[in-house]
Amino acid sequence: MDTSQYMSMFLEESMDNLQTLNESLLQLEQGPEDLDKVNEIFRVAHTIKGMAATMGFNQMAELTHKMEDVLAEFRNGELKVTEKVVTVLFKCLDTLERMVNNISEDIEEAVFIDDIMNELQHIKEKEIEDELSEEVNKSEGNSEFALNDKLNIELNEYDIDVIKAAMEKGYIAYHIKVVLSENTLLKSARAFLIFKSLEDAGEVIKSLPGAEDIENENFEFEFDVIYISSSSQEDIYNAIMSISEVNNVIIQEVNLQKEKARKIEEDTKVSEVVKEKAIEVKDTKVKENVKENASAKNSVSNNKEATHKKQHQSVRVDLERLDKFMNMVSELVIHRTRLEQISLNYKLVELNETLEQVARTTSDLQDLVMKIRMLPLDVVFNRFPRMIRDLSVELNKDMELIIEGQDTELDRTVIDEIGEPLIHLIRNAADHGVESREERIKKGKDPVGKIKLVAYQEGTKAVIKVEDNGGGINVDKVREKAERIGVNTEGMSEYDIINLIFLQGFSTNEEVTDISGRGVGMDVVKTKISSLGGTVEVVSEKNKGSAFIIKLPLTLQIIQALLVKIGTETMAISLGYIDRVIDFNENLVKSTNSKEVIIYNEDVIPLIRLNKKLHLNESDNSKKYIVIVKVGEKNVGLMVDSLFGQQEIVIKPLGKTLHGMKEYIGATILGDGLVTLILDVAALV
Repeated sequence: MDTSQYMSMFLEESMDNLQTLNESLLQLEQGPEDLDKVNEIFRVAHTIKGMAATMGFNQMAELTHKMEDVLAEFRNGELKVTEKVVTVLFKCLDTLERMVNNISEDIEEAVFIDDIMNELQHIKEKEIEDELSEEVNKSEGNSEFALNDKLNIELNEYDIDVIKAAMEKGYIAYHIKVVLSENTLLKSARAFLIFKSLEDAGEVIKSLPGAEDIENENFEFEFDVIYISSSSQEDIYNAIMSISEVNNVIIQEVNLQKEKARKIEEDTKVSEVVKEKAIEVKDTKVKENVKENASAKNSVSNNKEATHKKQHQSVRVDLERLDKFMNMVSELVIHRTRLEQISLNYKLVELNETLEQVARTTSDLQDLVMKIRMLPLDVVFNRFPRMIRDLSVELNKDMELIIEGQDTELDRTVIDEIGEPLIHLIRNAADHGVESREERIKKGKDPVGKIKLVAYQEGTKAVIKVEDNGGGINVDKVREKAERIGVNTEGMSEYDIINLIFLQGFSTNEEVTDISGRGVGMDVVKTKISSLGGTVEVVSEKNKGSAFIIKLPLTLQIIQALLVKIGTETMAISLGYIDRVIDFNENLVKSTNSKEVIIYNEDVIPLIRLNKKLHLNESDNSKKYIVIVKVGEKNVGLMVDSLFGQQEIVIKPLGKTLHGMKEYIGATILGDGLVTLILDVAALV
């Protein structure tokens, strides 16, 4: 079967389904009892498996099938949703995503799934082992303190190897059961003293329940440990019994031979039980499928007409075709402007009416193609809840991500590029911004740190904010680091000092971590956002938190611009940056710190003489203008020789030869055929 014609559909559907799984698993971890969510996850996994098998990607189908087995146990109530289980399922998702990306990019890379398959199998087997263990415990509980040859604690291959190595060095492995008095008020504190006493003369390698449960007092009045020591049973007994509120201690040596034999026997039992359960599940599935098919037939017969109507409401379009369409509309705008110029030059009045119609049509066409190219920020934002969940585990911090305005739309080109800077900012907020649980409690804050991702439209720009309610940026630390690398901070405001963190290689973190602190993150953010014609700034307050504010143009293709003359050259400045234009007067210019500024409306505004900055000859024109531009919170005056008025322009890239010219974001073709450079205001400021 030739499946090549379905490949793009398979890739798109797979990525959509994997993202749905990602989000659903996060929600399931928050609400483990949500059976509807479990059913939804199961259906999506089943769809991925079916598509992968149809397309001949057997490894992908095999892994998803194994996931399905675990998800089926969620559904049947045989397996509890825990952080460990969800982490293994996330590993599966990451592996599946890698497989889909490899298929998409035609990369012949072997993705090994044996380890993940074993982990999934272990989840299933462990649950069944626990059930068997409970049944055995119920049937074999002869007396309150009896210890039999079978350990209550499950020893894996690694534990057995550790015990074996210890025994070869002359140590003894003990299985110890400790029973506390039923009047004990602080069980975890008592258990801590017992563990401390044991670790003075040996090492505890395992406990039942686990350390976390003991710490949270999730146990009755007894617990078991596997303990390696050179001490005698009598010494260990006396050491534990000397601690108050201990009712009884039973100690026996671990018999490795019996333990290995038991493991082989139980493995056989488990595999038989797994097979039986699999048959039960399969039988249940068959019955369910029969029911689903019956109800589906009824649904189809009732809704045939409605389905027929809905089938063609949307259509997938190749992005390359969309880009070509955009370029053709851009060319149309250029030719329309040219025609308008010719009509003006030759005073062709009869052409004016037709040109107005063409102008309206091209504007509508342009608006339409812009809207088609627009994508909601949700396609970028939807990866971050999972990222925060992983960072919470990795950094051992309690964090919550709040997302607002994910339906704000941006041009696809901007959407493609904005993901990387946002990852830097969110990881930075999690690592540097949000304090540890203990520190937050000490400061009287909510123990759970909050990171907020907000987006909204403001005029011709989209604003994205990454806020945290952490410790804020230490201004003194930034100033100290700036002075150390040779930046003079004298006379700078706190806002300006804090924004020095965007300098190349600037980091106040003394310790390099895997999360952040290499001094490249903020520099990368600034560079990337500037290349998109946007700006980034940071505001921060000590112990209140920080906010990184990104402003981006909604589209990068066609913009409204002010045409100006600098020397003999015509340049374009995007209207998105312009605050106002004023007449230039030499009396306005003052000098401070050897730099020129102008006083306007009682504000001190730095002045940039563009002819000097761009190394162009000064015009003889005595009347000059100052274009006041706003970049973030900063106002700057750009001195130009004359103004040509506002015009709609198409941004064309500069090409490889002029790619390094940071003062310009691109070029445009004017109505008279003249190629004009577009100034990069953010880079100039």
